Amino acid sequence: MARKLKSDKVLFLATLLLVCLSIVMVYSASAVVTLERYGRPSMFLVKQAMWAVLGLGMLGLVTRIDYRTYREPVFIWTSLVIVVIALVAVLFMPPVNNARRWFGIAGIGVQPSELSKLAAIFFIAALLERRMHRINELGYALAPIGLLVGGLFGLIMLEPDFGTSMSLVLIASVMVFAAGLNYRYIVGAALVALPAMYILVMGTAYRRRRMLTFLNPWEDPLGDGFQIIQSLIAIGTGGVWGKGLMNGVQKLFYLPEPHTDFIYSVISEELGLLGASAVLLCFCVVTWRGLRVSLRAPDSFGAFLALGLTTMVAVQAFINISVVLGLMPTKGIPLPLVSFGGSSLLINLVGMGILLNVSQHVSSEA
Repeated sequence: MARKLKSDKVLFLATLLLVCLSIVMVYSASAVVTLERYGRPSMFLVKQAMWAVLGLGMLGLVTRIDYRTYREPVFIWTSLVIVVIALVAVLFMPPVNNARRWFGIAGIGVQPSELSKLAAIFFIAALLERRMHRINELGYALAPIGLLVGGLFGLIMLEPDFGTSMSLVLIASVMVFAAGLNYRYIVGAALVALPAMYILVMGTAYRRRRMLTFLNPWEDPLGDGFQIIQSLIAIGTGGVWGKGLMNGVQKLFYLPEPHTDFIYSVISEELGLLGASAVLLCFCVVTWRGLRVSLRAPDSFGAFLALGLTTMVAVQAFINISVVLGLMPTKGIPLPLVSFGGSSLLINLVGMGILLNVSQHVSSEA
């Protein structure tokens, strides 16, 4: 008799909790601002709820699709072609906040750089499955990955989107490292990356300001340092128990974009240390269960696929929370599964659905 396939219930529950929290906190963080600006306090709530329903529907769908489908060359190359075309086409879109990152389709913003992370994970996982036994051969294994990631990195940087491009590099680096890459390549890449990173950051005026603001936000408290200072005030005034849902103050025209990149600040102020810790715990559970799936996957492709998808969420959450806490310079990276944003929510839920499908094939139960 065939074994009945069961998804990882703990992973699904942690994901569902984050999505439910997203709907509640997006409304709490945006209601007053949208009432003032648009006369519709529930505008972002409705949009986020619609994306959540669509995303959970997609999660349910891809959970039923065998993950080995994603290693088929036709699927991988079709995905990459679509992503490259979208990343090139988006550069000709009208700028929003001095960046060209979104397509406007029927009034809905679609961000192709989010899809690029999934396409890259499929490609790298499939390639590593076939070539990991010669991972330290530059031309055989590393060059194709480097060309793909470098090309996507360059296109995303043209938008510009430094945060997403760096997330893509980190995801690829974790996957290649797990394949057994020799330390000499890691050290060499780090030595090459440091001056390149310095040029990328310090060679652009707004990134240079962000770095200097990170080092001393109080030097310009009403200018470049305003956002991070308001974030720290929100976190500090929340205390242990928080001010209560909907009772936050910093979201009221003090904290810029409280429903997107800085939603963790609102959570900390309104739900306190306990609420913020619960969110962090959910991400830790997602990371733990994802790595567990990777370690127990029945084949190398499933292992690398699960690792890449887990890293996609974990890295993004780590960067976002670090920025909110003032531990990293400000970057435009949303909190996965929580921040307002349809493309990010949808792609992350699709990723979790694929991860849940891999979990159905693990070699043994926990």
